[in-house]
Amino acid sequence: MARYTGSACRICRRENLKMYLKGDRCYTDKCAIERRPYPPGQHGQGRTKFSEYGVQLREKQKVKRLYGLLESQFRGYYRAASARKGKTGENLLVSLEKRLDNVAFRCGFADTRAESRQLVRHGHFIVNGKRINIPSYQCRAGDVIEVREKSRKVVRISEALETVDRRGVPGWVDLDKKAFKGVLKATPARDDITMPIQEQLIVELYSK
Repeated sequence: MARYTGSACRICRRENLKMYLKGDRCYTDKCAIERRPYPPGQHGQGRTKFSEYGVQLREKQKVKRLYGLLESQFRGYYRAASARKGKTGENLLVSLEKRLDNVAFRCGFADTRAESRQLVRHGHFIVNGKRINIPSYQCRAGDVIEVREKSRKVVRISEALETVDRRGVPGWVDLDKKAFKGVLKATPARDDITMPIQEQLIVELYSK
């Protein structure tokens, strides 16, 4: 499957937002957006003026890259969100938050969503007693996500749990670090997503 393999720091600089795509590095003075707070490229420091379409496109690209999705995947989430009752934008963000790779990241089992996705693919997690290796698996309230017994010695997982307090755990997740277990206390709500996202711009883009 196609996947972005370039510099993650370029994405943050392109969107002018610290998206914490590099884990611990984003909390240090080595963070690229702190050192060079302008878009990458030869003309990055020039004046940038976006059209209405450009603003909407940048917002869509920001959310897509934040969750590490391809265009076809993201469009599929939008279509499903528009078919459900409620606000399409909020439905979209909640669906993205409920992805297993995102939930594992939110629980603190990985430093980044990209790392979490890889760990899920390699079968390191159990959901409600069943091994799941599908990153897009939709978690529900009450689900129990655990690290497999054999995977609890994986350095990347243990190191991520050691620094989880700095990143913080959302209120809709109950984490037991000693047991390598997280429980979804409730379905994430729009207010639980703290990243500055204007989902209405995405709805307007796809509604054209």
